[in-house]
Amino acid sequence: MVPAAMTDEAENGEDLTTPLLEIRGLSVSYRTRGGGGVAAVRGVDLDVWPGQVTAVVGESGSGKSTTAHAITRLLPDNGVIDAGSVRFGRHDLATLSEAELRTVRGARIGLVPQDPTVSLNPVKRIGEQVAEVLRIHGLANRRSAAVEALDVLDRAGLPDAAVRARQYPHELSGGMRQRALIAVAIAARPELIIADEPTSALDVTVQRVILDHLQRLAEESGTAILLVTHDLGVAAERAQRLVVMAKGRVVEAGATRDVLADPQDAYTRHLLASAPSMTTARRRPSAPVADTVPLVEARNLVKEFRLPRTADGPRTLRAVDDVSFAVHHGQTLALVGESGSGKSTTARLVLRLADATAGQVLFDGIDVTAAGGARARGLRRRAQLVYQNPYASLDPRFSIGEVITEPLRAFKVGDRASRLARARELLDRVALPTAVLERRPAELSGGQRQRVAIARALALSPDLVVCDEPVSALDVSVQAQVLQLLAELQAGTGVAYLFISHDLAVVRQIAHQVAVMRAGRVVEAGPPEELFTRPRHAYTRELLAAIPGGRVPSRATETITS
Repeated sequence: MVPAAMTDEAENGEDLTTPLLEIRGLSVSYRTRGGGGVAAVRGVDLDVWPGQVTAVVGESGSGKSTTAHAITRLLPDNGVIDAGSVRFGRHDLATLSEAELRTVRGARIGLVPQDPTVSLNPVKRIGEQVAEVLRIHGLANRRSAAVEALDVLDRAGLPDAAVRARQYPHELSGGMRQRALIAVAIAARPELIIADEPTSALDVTVQRVILDHLQRLAEESGTAILLVTHDLGVAAERAQRLVVMAKGRVVEAGATRDVLADPQDAYTRHLLASAPSMTTARRRPSAPVADTVPLVEARNLVKEFRLPRTADGPRTLRAVDDVSFAVHHGQTLALVGESGSGKSTTARLVLRLADATAGQVLFDGIDVTAAGGARARGLRRRAQLVYQNPYASLDPRFSIGEVITEPLRAFKVGDRASRLARARELLDRVALPTAVLERRPAELSGGQRQRVAIARALALSPDLVVCDEPVSALDVSVQAQVLQLLAELQAGTGVAYLFISHDLAVVRQIAHQVAVMRAGRVVEAGPPEELFTRPRHAYTRELLAAIPGGRVPSRATETITS
């Protein structure tokens, strides 16, 4: 399929004189506890036409998600539309009553939220949540909704839809949960889909399937797509029009090919230079530390899970199947593969957060597979984890200062003053101002929360950091900063990383060794130069072909070094 950004607008056959969505002068602010307000969106103008994909890109905190949520008035309680209009067809959504909005949300405008963990109902099966949308909007009755929900799940790219429909959200991988959210959004076949980071949790091959589907909706049924993303490669490859936001304002907008070929604003040029998938530049990793015994060694690891019973009887999923690898001091091993391939489960086995069905985990040559008590606590101090989901991993009751210093308090490291000084140092390293120390996680954007999670993992100066999709929630410029930070820390301290990612463009920049996983098994392993230029396995070649933005011309030629 030819990417949408590479086709002429006229080929769509749509009338571009009348936008489906027309935003003029939109301003949004958030009320603070002190009675003041913080301006998040300032005078935004934006048009979305039927049958087209319009992408809004910008840094975390730029106002792009606030703009998207303001369209359907799904702002937090302290969010206020101060000025402007949001015209959708004949209506100004900014002035509709709540009852009138309910006839629009879901039926005419579908929303794909950024975070599936907090957006899906944890006590309802996936199939029930999709069927509920069909019933609410009168598209199916109680009997037929369950059957039609399977078709919707299949269209959203969820494998083995009949089994997944009977599972709860916590039983699915992050990527599968995101596809379930997409199924909820497309169930009623809306005229406009607002997709807020719809593929940030997905591996590149599934990302391509989902974006292909959204693109087909735009081309075949005239569905308009407003794509909010920090992934400039996705925006470049899929959108006809590109809107760049910074500090709540639109700094550049136009046809995607024009913005990429000749960006007028310095901020746009900065984004292009920072995007890993838009350049072939590769970060040169620090020199490895020589060692005779690997820091971490996995030997023939196996992990099995029981699946819900079906008519054929009980079923077992082998999530990790005979996996072996070694992580050396001062080196980065990247595990890449599709959602559900076993990457994160393998990492949990290494950290002893889950028990292996079979196999061994060795730390500095010592078997810790069944470690408990003091030995397990010692391992916790030397091995830390950066979770994939910054929304669920930070305690909402804690201030940011308490979040970062919690590991130091748990292991009785330093006094109150030294812990606070360490927190300030770590915030500076992850490009956050010290002013956020007194704020709560809910007051930060998704990218800012992930930077806090990284700072917390580094607090104890561990020997090993397991990074489970550590930059998937970050905009490209902060992503580049974090990757640079990880490289600098490794060069200075000899820390090792087990880096879990679906983004091969990021892996190419950070890893010394790469292991490609599929269906719980390692199908290929080696240095990134070899895997990226001479892949042996067909699945590795498929992953490389699916990297977004690599074949879209731009002026991004910046070389990244460490």
